[in-house]
Amino acid sequence: MLIAADKFKGSLTAVQVAERVTAGLRRVVPEVEVEALPVADGGDGTVDAAVAAGFERREVRVAGPLGHEVTAAFALRGETAVVEMAEASGLQRLPAGVFAPLTASTYGSGELLRAALDAGARTIVFGVGGSATTDGGAGMLSALGARFLDADGEPVAPGGGGLAELARADLTGLDPRLASVELILASDVDNPLTGPKGAPVVYGPQKGASPDDVEILDAALAHFAKALEEPLGPEAAKYAASPGAGAAGGIGYGALLLGARFRPGIEVMLEVLGFAPALRWASLVITGEGSLDEQTLHGKAPAGVAAAARAADKEVIAVCGRLALPPEALGRAGIRRAYPLTQVEPDVVKCIADAGPILERVAEQIARDFLT
Repeated sequence: MLIAADKFKGSLTAVQVAERVTAGLRRVVPEVEVEALPVADGGDGTVDAAVAAGFERREVRVAGPLGHEVTAAFALRGETAVVEMAEASGLQRLPAGVFAPLTASTYGSGELLRAALDAGARTIVFGVGGSATTDGGAGMLSALGARFLDADGEPVAPGGGGLAELARADLTGLDPRLASVELILASDVDNPLTGPKGAPVVYGPQKGASPDDVEILDAALAHFAKALEEPLGPEAAKYAASPGAGAAGGIGYGALLLGARFRPGIEVMLEVLGFAPALRWASLVITGEGSLDEQTLHGKAPAGVAAAARAADKEVIAVCGRLALPPEALGRAGIRRAYPLTQVEPDVVKCIADAGPILERVAEQIARDFLT
């Protein structure tokens, strides 16, 4: 049996999900063979999944989204690095209840990429998601040597709001090592940079942006892309309209400017984590995440796991905290059956607080249904 589940956000890491499911299965069938392969789709938890798969965890001090220094991690195996922007610039790096939609910066994410280059990485999987930022990747590019100047020749203020004052973009100082590195933009978001489906409109409110803030940010990012036409020509507008440019507050746009190749996050991570070899011997695959809902079907980890398993003619079931998909939608996704924690404990608050023990009880039921 192969357990390839994502985290239950706010309750359990992907590693803990695998541990709890294993414990529950073995309570009913002690001899069951289980391989755990925690997965992630490029968002928060991606580095942890890579470390669980055998990558080395590297820690470095970088700037958080508000400029305060934080300890962030990336994962390294050989010449391949997994860098998670949320480690440096994610919402979890903000103080509780504090948002900074106009001023939060991705500078620390650029420092993480630079640390991966310093460690000898030749391939960098750049997982983006869960950001506190909407700066189009300007902070990240600044950390890598770009300069964004106002009319007086001074650096613009950090964050997406500061880009409204941008007069000149200078990319000549970008780290030359970037030209010889394979950079993969791993995300489950295919939004463009701006417009009705762009980063500020769709995701800004999640980061504390008011309707006025959203207008300011959308205009500022459009101005940013226009200013980049001077050094880049028509490529600047082309990248802004490309799928993935709006990922993680537009950091996808900055990555595309660096020559990144956009790929669905779960697809990339399954390759990096070695899912195909682990799948060969598995008779049953258990996947899952905190909430199985419509978003799951659009590139989230369980859908990616199920698609890959179905292609290999393997049966898939799912565990989750909350189930908001009908059986026919699960079936179309390649998931035979889902087991929500709320099936055991209807009180959602208790499910979140006691997710581990409840998940073990769910796993016991799976063992009775499929292994006995």
